Amino acid sequence: MIDLRSDTVTQPTEQMKAAMCAAPLGDDIYGEDPTTNAFQEEMCDLFGMEAGLFVPTGVMSNQLAIKAWTAPGDEVIVERESHIFNYETAAPSMMSAVQLHTVESELGVFRLDDIEAAIRPPEYYYPRTSLVCIENTHNRFGGTLYPIDCIRELHQFCHGKSLPLHLDGARIWNAHVASTTSLREFGDAVDSISICFSKGLGAPVGSMLLGSRELITKAHKYRKVFGGGMRQVGMLAAAAQYAVAQHLPLLAEDHARAQQLASELKSIEQFSIDTERVQSNMVLLDFAASEMTAQHAQSILAEAGISIGMGMGNTLRAVTHLDLSDDDITRAIDIIHTCFRSL
Repeated sequence: MIDLRSDTVTQPTEQMKAAMCAAPLGDDIYGEDPTTNAFQEEMCDLFGMEAGLFVPTGVMSNQLAIKAWTAPGDEVIVERESHIFNYETAAPSMMSAVQLHTVESELGVFRLDDIEAAIRPPEYYYPRTSLVCIENTHNRFGGTLYPIDCIRELHQFCHGKSLPLHLDGARIWNAHVASTTSLREFGDAVDSISICFSKGLGAPVGSMLLGSRELITKAHKYRKVFGGGMRQVGMLAAAAQYAVAQHLPLLAEDHARAQQLASELKSIEQFSIDTERVQSNMVLLDFAASEMTAQHAQSILAEAGISIGMGMGNTLRAVTHLDLSDDDITRAIDIIHTCFRSL
């Protein structure tokens, strides 16, 4: 089976496992795990942030940011198709007692007029707008980029309104490679950022929240409240550290393979591919104008040996990743062509 569902399906390499086994360990609850401490400092240096906090998942990292930036009864501005709104199980309402104000965008990029219109007036009967969140790359739009100039412009606007800007950077590594924007530039353009190691980089688990010392001190407390305090977690931090050092350069290959998929599948008449959206490691197969549904196509491909995930609406989403080779992509293209030729 060729697995195109997600870049989260990767398996740790033998070298990564060796790095995990060799990691010096301590009790992270006491702040004594040397591998985790060193890795947090390393990520702070990369992104130009004051402090970092290693956590199990990207959802926890985003939710810790929301918890630390807000007070109960506040409102957070998010993009309508964002991961925080769609895939984090209504956590802001449960964990932070805040509500989300969704705003439409252009492939994940906000218009400043729309953000200004979403900020609540100061009257007591409105919720207090306390945070703006963005996502880069954008999952539901197919791995599209939020350009650094647009982030800087939004950051400046938010500061003028006394609003912090949080970046869900689950795939910031892909944005970095695809845009050649440095990681420090992304860090400089936001007030906090969630970074993930278990997607394109291929670690088995782990994310990190980066921000000011004050923010991370608050988040550290809430990590314990959320059940995210860990003991000898340096084994997991070592896997993430190895992934950044060894697998980050390989993301360019994932992007090239996504471009190959898009280029060689766009002639199939049952679906369309917007090649302008293929900006990182995702390809959306859009069945909106077809008599076939994406679900039916998914089942056909599964029988032929292609595992592929559902995208937004009537689409399928193909994701390239570390565990796919050039041969896998060539085989996938041949199989998909054969499947749809026979219909």
